[in-house]
Amino acid sequence: MQKQPPVILLLLAVLQPLSGALAPLLGVGTPIGNATRDLGAPEQPLPVFFAIWSLIFLAYFVFALFAVFRREPWMDRITPALIIAGMLNVIWMLSAQLIVSPPLDFALLFPIAAAAWFAAYRFDRIRGMGGSPAKLVADMATGLLAGWITVAIAISIPLTIRHFTTLGATDYPWQMLWATLVPAALAAWAFSHIVSRSIWFFVSLAWGLVGILLNNWTVTGMTWLAIVTGALTILILYLRLTRGAHGARGQA
Repeated sequence: MQKQPPVILLLLAVLQPLSGALAPLLGVGTPIGNATRDLGAPEQPLPVFFAIWSLIFLAYFVFALFAVFRREPWMDRITPALIIAGMLNVIWMLSAQLIVSPPLDFALLFPIAAAAWFAAYRFDRIRGMGGSPAKLVADMATGLLAGWITVAIAISIPLTIRHFTTLGATDYPWQMLWATLVPAALAAWAFSHIVSRSIWFFVSLAWGLVGILLNNWTVTGMTWLAIVTGALTILILYLRLTRGAHGARGQA
């Protein structure tokens, strides 16, 4: 029975990238991202920035290998949450390709974020109990996933608003940008003060914000939106690096 969770984790590490490639490889459904590609929305990162999923999947896969072949007791603390996050991620990717409903896709992101944040929280509570390559990978897997799902939620807020209104992609650009940036900034504060000290969360978050900056600088031509996004990104990183993070409170 103890071997089942790590094996399930490894299976999900393989299923997630395969599920995400269902439409482009097999021609079934709509490729993820088609709904926002060339939309000109100011809150969307450039398409190339979504390639961070490759790094997230790799970290998830490598940790799953550690859990299967070099299992240590501490891994049991985060494996269940990562399994839930992986299962929900597969469901989200299938929904995004086969159903293509912005409100549904938006709603499905929240339980993924909850599982990813909980995994990061559980790992942070054992952060000070020695280091190892497996712990470095676990920190990457939980932090990167938690950060990027947070970005996904933030950039999906304007998409969901437009779905229920008659607004176009470039209507009220400042309001839509702030509807993305403010939740992202608040999430960064909450993550660092309550959940985890992982710097990888901020790597994902900053990556997404830089994608938004470059989208507005090079595609939409909304230069001031790019400048504001850049300033907020610098502020978030500055506060994290100079003020630190409390992370998960209490002892493991």
